Amino acid sequence: MKFDLQMLIRTAMMIALGVILPFAFHGIPGAGRVFLPMHIPAILAGLLFGPLSGFVSGALTPLVSSVLTGMPPLAPVPIAVQMSVELAIFGLLAGVSYRALRLHLMLSLIIAMFGGRLAYSIITLAFFPLFGLRPALLGVVFGTALTTAVPGLLLQFVAIPALVLAYEKFVGRR
Repeated sequence: MKFDLQMLIRTAMMIALGVILPFAFHGIPGAGRVFLPMHIPAILAGLLFGPLSGFVSGALTPLVSSVLTGMPPLAPVPIAVQMSVELAIFGLLAGVSYRALRLHLMLSLIIAMFGGRLAYSIITLAFFPLFGLRPALLGVVFGTALTTAVPGLLLQFVAIPALVLAYEKFVGRR
């Protein structure tokens, strides 16, 4: 897999979308954690452009957003770092399952969502003790990560397949 200029531009566009899209949701307190707007471009990058683009887009978007907008925060608890790991896994798994393994779009989306939320849970458990917080059980953190984000997961199940299918129809390839 090569990361040429065209792929660099596409990935940069997904990072920019990941920085801009959350502004549509952050007018409502807590809406970012519920609707997961930053996740959509990372998953799309993996599904549309492959695992490398998804991984890079996911890893960089929260950090770029944090530097430019202060959201997600890097301190006192580095939520941006946690999200970078989560979104990188989202993009990587979406790209590997859909582009490399050629699995069904919905199955690839489920794999990416599950893997990303699991990665978020694991990284959360790793960070908790560093900030004097008591680590919870992985199941509790993972369950909370899933249940809080149900509206966002539903949004992803509706919007992402529609966007991928429209893109593939327009471009004419999978």
